[in-house]
Amino acid sequence: MKENAIRRILLFFLLIAAVVVVVAVEAVRNIDRSVASSDWVNHTHSVILEAEALRSDLYFGDGALHTFLMTGDSRDKAVCTEAESNASDDLEITKALTRNEPAQSGRISEIESMVNKRVDFVAGMLAARQSGDAAAVRDKLAADSGEADLQRILKSLENLKSDEMALLTQRDTDSYLQAQAMRYTVWTGVALDVLLLAAAAWLIKDDIAARRGLAAALRTANESLEVKVDERTSELASSNARLATENLERQWANQALEHQLRYNNLIVDSIRDLVFVLTKVLNISRVNPAVADMTGMVASDLIGQPLSRVVRLIPGVAGAETPMLDPLVQALRTGRDLRDQPAMLEDKRGRLTPVRLSIFPLRDRDKVVGGVVTVQSVPGGQAF
Repeated sequence: MKENAIRRILLFFLLIAAVVVVVAVEAVRNIDRSVASSDWVNHTHSVILEAEALRSDLYFGDGALHTFLMTGDSRDKAVCTEAESNASDDLEITKALTRNEPAQSGRISEIESMVNKRVDFVAGMLAARQSGDAAAVRDKLAADSGEADLQRILKSLENLKSDEMALLTQRDTDSYLQAQAMRYTVWTGVALDVLLLAAAAWLIKDDIAARRGLAAALRTANESLEVKVDERTSELASSNARLATENLERQWANQALEHQLRYNNLIVDSIRDLVFVLTKVLNISRVNPAVADMTGMVASDLIGQPLSRVVRLIPGVAGAETPMLDPLVQALRTGRDLRDQPAMLEDKRGRLTPVRLSIFPLRDRDKVVGGVVTVQSVPGGQAF
């Protein structure tokens, strides 16, 4: 009997050791995969940041170029030259980051060709202005397709950013699944080890009890068992009562949240102005019925589309030479309201209607997570 108990205890400890080894190996593999996923996510963020930096440098360089052509101030020339140099550096970094991604690398090559063409044009303009050759400056400005080239570069950068965001979503999903797999593996191993340890402890206790005498052990076990059953029954009753109360409170809370959500939806739907709920990247996530009435497009046509598909701010004061960043992007970035801005609303048939636009950033605690745009018709405004 003693030898059988020892053999069974040793078997349980061998099983426990095997489970620990399996869990450790699987945990290390999951950690390696998680590290790789984290590196992928960091890489994708780096590509997005470099693309945004390239976009900003092109904007600043173009503005500084036009300012220098008008003023001839060497400081404006230095700003333009520095912006173009920074744009080239950002492009090289982006190329290095995407060299192992064939699709993105091809897109970067196209952007590089357009950027180099723009850099050559800017260098020629600077040289002509520096030499005082006004006729050459006018000729180059007259033949300037730079604005169209700049817009093509910016569009390509936006497409690159969209592709990287899609990759980021996929990689975040992979990372989450790997973390879940690791969590399940560890907890499963812990549960098995606990069960095996409990079984080994029970065998040891049973063997000791058998040595002290079966009759005394049975009598003690019965008395102890009765007390434990009473205690456990009392604990279970208390736990059941507490769980019932918690479930009832949770149901009330859920009903209150559902009621508040329906109430909020009714408020938004009853507003006569056009209401767009936006993500942080200015994509439409919700609209009210007034949008369909005004544009002729149903919500399913607009969800996921950029706000510029329907509403666009009217450009700044005529004659302004320095391009500005998108005021809507700036509003969400800074978390400040932007109110009563002139804009144009495009309906399903492509007709444009003058409107007034306001944007209100949405915050989750201290973080801006999106925004709400309201659009009001201009009295007397006619579609054209």
